[in-house]
Amino acid sequence: MITLRQIEVIRAVMVTGTIAGAARLLNVSAPGISRLMKYTEDTLGFRLFIRRHGRYDPTPEARDVFDLVDTVYRKVGDLQTAIDRMKRGETKELSLGSVPSIANVMVPRAIERLRRRYPQLRIDINILKVEDAVDYLLLRRGEVVAMSYRFDHPIVTFEPLARGRLICVVPEGHEFAGFPSVTAEQIVRHPLVGIDPNDPFGGIMARIFARRGLTYDTTIRARFGSTVCSLVAAGLGIAVIDQFTVAHDRVPGIRCIEIDEDTGFETYAAHRNDGPLSTYAEDFVSMLRDEMRAVTDPAIAE
Repeated sequence: MITLRQIEVIRAVMVTGTIAGAARLLNVSAPGISRLMKYTEDTLGFRLFIRRHGRYDPTPEARDVFDLVDTVYRKVGDLQTAIDRMKRGETKELSLGSVPSIANVMVPRAIERLRRRYPQLRIDINILKVEDAVDYLLLRRGEVVAMSYRFDHPIVTFEPLARGRLICVVPEGHEFAGFPSVTAEQIVRHPLVGIDPNDPFGGIMARIFARRGLTYDTTIRARFGSTVCSLVAAGLGIAVIDQFTVAHDRVPGIRCIEIDEDTGFETYAAHRNDGPLSTYAEDFVSMLRDEMRAVTDPAIAE
């Protein structure tokens, strides 16, 4: 059976008319071309070229196969072009979702890295409520969703991303602003801007106070962490929020303070388990995990 390399060499000799020219075209040695041509003719059982005045003229048999050889060569070239375009992401689109807390800072940083690797990749990002994430995956609207909690599902797999924690955010100039940490008892003395206790982070916050037998007053409730932070910056209260929303000091007008309680939580990349992720989705998850772990563990960032 004739190989693609033999097809490439036959075409190069046909195009250039000499062994030396074919060698230059293919960036290989001339003796190597000569040996492969002899082997090819022996394999085929007929001569492809006749040497006249230093040139290699194709035999009638070679002319008969040249069109086929050239067609195969062009198809291989088309295949390589398609592969190169896929490497750049030029012909593909990645659809992904994220809960707001991870989408605020972490997802854009991961996407920036992904775009550097695949500069032509089209990307569709959807900000999802927790309760919408499963339908997003099951209906194949996207490949992967960054989640703030997990649950059992027969079709959805949850891969760990990073373990985060909740922190207290206060306006600049607040009495807590210079504190390294605060207790649950200190927090409940101030009006709270909060999120729904049914939200994963809202549930963690509620348990902080429940463990201490404390009651708290949520004077303003907002759905998304970015909104909560803006309300705090406006001086409308203090808040307990996840560290990813405020990572890299992306929210002006607030100060972040540690809480003297166990406020840890896990995050996940959710995707269907009945088929493989695309290379782009796998790389996104890996990059997102790196970005999130760099926030939770400063040693990784260094």
